[in-house]
Amino acid sequence: MSQPSEHAENKPLPLSRITVLDLTLARAGPTCVRHLADWGANIIRIEPSETTGEDVSGKREGFDFQNLHRNKKMVKLNLKSPEGHAAFMKIVEKADVIIENMRAEVKHRLKVSYDDVKVVNPRLVYGSISGFGQTGPYGKRAGVDQIVQGMGGLMSITGLPGQGPVRVGVAIADLTAGNLLAMGVMTALFEREVTGVGRWVYTSLLEAQIFMLDFQASRYLMNGEVAGQAGNDHPTGVPTGVFESSDGLFNIAASSARVWARFCDALGMPDWKEREIWDTQSKRSKDRKAINLAINEITKHKPTEHWVNVMEAAGVPCGPINTIDKTFADPQVKHLGIASPVISSKLGEINLVASPLNFSGIEKKIRSATADAGEHTEEVLKSVGYSDAEINDMHQKGVI
Repeated sequence: MSQPSEHAENKPLPLSRITVLDLTLARAGPTCVRHLADWGANIIRIEPSETTGEDVSGKREGFDFQNLHRNKKMVKLNLKSPEGHAAFMKIVEKADVIIENMRAEVKHRLKVSYDDVKVVNPRLVYGSISGFGQTGPYGKRAGVDQIVQGMGGLMSITGLPGQGPVRVGVAIADLTAGNLLAMGVMTALFEREVTGVGRWVYTSLLEAQIFMLDFQASRYLMNGEVAGQAGNDHPTGVPTGVFESSDGLFNIAASSARVWARFCDALGMPDWKEREIWDTQSKRSKDRKAINLAINEITKHKPTEHWVNVMEAAGVPCGPINTIDKTFADPQVKHLGIASPVISSKLGEINLVASPLNFSGIEKKIRSATADAGEHTEEVLKSVGYSDAEINDMHQKGVI
């Protein structure tokens, strides 16, 4: 784990001067907010006053909700009531950012859209994630990760050849959209330093998913090639894929000319470098099956650890294929501190997944576990001028 500089505990985090109102649900929106929360933004999560302790991401004390909603203040507020909406607008006046991933019609019905809030705070940066875009033929549809994985082309290129479409093992459209929106929000905040005015920043699961097709998308757009399933083999770089060892399976990536030469020597097959049918990546790609079989005939006789050590010494990328428990037991993963402990008032000490970002001079840690529903409602309302009597009245009316 990177070491904090002296007195790092007393230094403000990079986003500590930013206040973010969190109106998100499920995973994509919370993923965006989590980036901002982990690096010090004052996050105020607005939840319905009838919150039951359960969300699309599971029970409040469950592993998913806890991992998504750490480092936040929790406020219960009925945005459908006039008093609740008025309170929200008072909070908006002092905010820097709003993040939401409602369907377009919902935010307009609740009167919390960008057009509504910029009237009271023109400096506000407003970030939105939708399923398919804010407008267009599918603009009113709700978006779900797996549906978008299918519509965005990813499932058609995932899995073994002939297997049929396969879902990726994580909610990649949700996560990517959240990651991208966090970057978009920071870009808009950076621009605001000059203009003094905020901006609406938005993306969608569909756009994020197609963006993640990356070279497979440009492969089609430029060359007209529609990629299919390549299984564990790299679609264009050979040899890059999964190979047998005497105790399991492991990965090798040796497709470039220089690495291929080093790989042949490390494998004890220097003559492969001279084979005319394998002397370019293009030729190797055409003879993928034969190359993979030839490699397997050698690697299957010794354990994975042997091959990892041999390839590492030769400068050839190589590694084991870990289950998740083995991933967290890996010494490098432990060194990076990606499993981060935090104390929960209800669950005791738990471990969550830390930010993958590192800043020099700042200790990477999760500051607070996910709070109880409504835990900070009174604190936040008082900070924008509500009296004890007014807050008590709002309790009586079910506004908070």
